[in-house]
Amino acid sequence: MIQVSHCSVAYGEPGERVMVYENFNLSVSRGESLVMIGPSGCGKTTLLYIMAGLLKPTEGEVQIDGKTILGPRKETGFILQEYGLFPWLTVEENVSLGLRVRHLPRPANRSKVNAILGEMGLLSVRRHYPSQLSGGQRQRVALARALTLDPDLLLMDEPLSALDALTRERLQLLLLEIWQRGDLTSVLVTHSIEEAVFLGQRILVLGANPAIVLAEVENPEAGSAGYRQTRLFYERCTQVRSLLEGGQT
Repeated sequence: MIQVSHCSVAYGEPGERVMVYENFNLSVSRGESLVMIGPSGCGKTTLLYIMAGLLKPTEGEVQIDGKTILGPRKETGFILQEYGLFPWLTVEENVSLGLRVRHLPRPANRSKVNAILGEMGLLSVRRHYPSQLSGGQRQRVALARALTLDPDLLLMDEPLSALDALTRERLQLLLLEIWQRGDLTSVLVTHSIEEAVFLGQRILVLGANPAIVLAEVENPEAGSAGYRQTRLFYERCTQVRSLLEGGQT
């Protein structure tokens, strides 16, 4: 589904350039749930922006579904850390924004938006503004907006980092349920080791300056019932923590 080939990304003027990525390669299979974890500044968000077609690499190529990415594609959903909601729009208006931009038929839009708002438990606040919502509700609005576009690729940049522990766990379960429904490929950036192990079939542990892959942890049990309460879950968390600590020494 995703092929990052020999990508380099540099910031700054010639002679003062900082390399974020240098000759970086990555493949993500269709339907896979990949999680990237690493220290701040190691380029995780930069890689998401490249996959989304919002940032062009200095060198190299990125292909999504066999096509070279030259700009944003309509089948890619992108959820930001700070929700990305428009404060002057209601919940319903925020969720339907992408559909309205595409000039899709209004009755079909209304039916689709209503269905997703119901699924997300947001029907009762559909006419509220973001400032009237809790953090968990705002993140569900952001997720609903992405899902209205029927994405085949969902990119997420620390979407749950600002939430309290219990709300975060509830939304982790919701993300897991959405991914398990069908042929959705997801790439999640997080700083939470437990979140990475709970949601990622494959965990990419990154180091910095420039970004390198310290390790790839296969985690096929992600998504299985009760995984969070198993001994294996805690062992995987310990493994990822050790890899991160080793990469920072």
